[in-house]
Amino acid sequence: MKLGVFLKLFRTQSFEDAVAHVARQGVQTIEIATGGYVGNQHLKPKEVLGNPKEINKIKKVLEDNQVTISALSCHGNPLHPDKQIADQHHEDFINTILLAKELGVDTVVNFSGCPGESEHSLRSVWVTCPWPTDFLDTLTWQWEQKVIPYWEKMGQYARDNGIKIAVEPHPGFVVYNTETAIRLCEAAGENVGINYDPSHLFWQGMDPIACIYSFGHRIYHFHAKDTEIFKRNNELNGVLDTKSYKDVVNRSWAFRTVGYGHGQELWKEMFSALRTVGYSGAISIEHEDGIMSTQEGFHKAVKFLKEVMITETAGEMYWAK
Repeated sequence: MKLGVFLKLFRTQSFEDAVAHVARQGVQTIEIATGGYVGNQHLKPKEVLGNPKEINKIKKVLEDNQVTISALSCHGNPLHPDKQIADQHHEDFINTILLAKELGVDTVVNFSGCPGESEHSLRSVWVTCPWPTDFLDTLTWQWEQKVIPYWEKMGQYARDNGIKIAVEPHPGFVVYNTETAIRLCEAAGENVGINYDPSHLFWQGMDPIACIYSFGHRIYHFHAKDTEIFKRNNELNGVLDTKSYKDVVNRSWAFRTVGYGHGQELWKEMFSALRTVGYSGAISIEHEDGIMSTQEGFHKAVKFLKEVMITETAGEMYWAK
């Protein structure tokens, strides 16, 4: 496995400066935002596609810093009921796949998306319970009329372009847990797999090790992000918490830098499980910790992961020290 980072952490720096900065900390591979909700601060597909000069410029920065690209990421909602949003996020998705092909990157990360409750909706509707039965009717309509037809087409498009799509299970979208992720992958085909981010599973009460074994070879990319559960608030209000991520003191849980929600033993077990199912790709640091600054969270994550990751050197696996 390779130590990586989602470069959006350093969105205020130029691409050249951001890559040089993370490389000095021992990062081997980077994930680059290319659209959707995360924007495209470092790499704008429309400006790079079909432009050999820009492509070579990017490759030169990577080569100079001995860094590769693990994935291009356009986390968006191409199924949004607002056609303007859906069309923009779909365009970002298509352009990201084409750019990945030009750059020689094999993986694109995205969300599954979430439609509304009907053709007349203005906003997405995430169904979380089966009753009243309106909810199940909505869920059936979403999957049969919107989700599966779209992802069947995108699975074929990915195959045609030789790209793997890593869908990130995330509450608020139709794919948020193990069974919904597997359902999507089975419908879309082998070129659609999982961007595994344990932080979204922790607060739902899921077992990250069991999920890894369930996903198996479908894990195409990995986000290193943790979650801390705040016992008192959770006991009062449960995990379905709509308060702002900034309101950490009152929330039931919060995203944390790796190691600040769960300790080394669990993360070691996770990396062992990843290796067992055949994953040897990026461990991409994603910082969304509302308690730590970006720099502090990044440096602590690098230190923590260097101590617990399984890496590979000269064909031999060892515990990184």
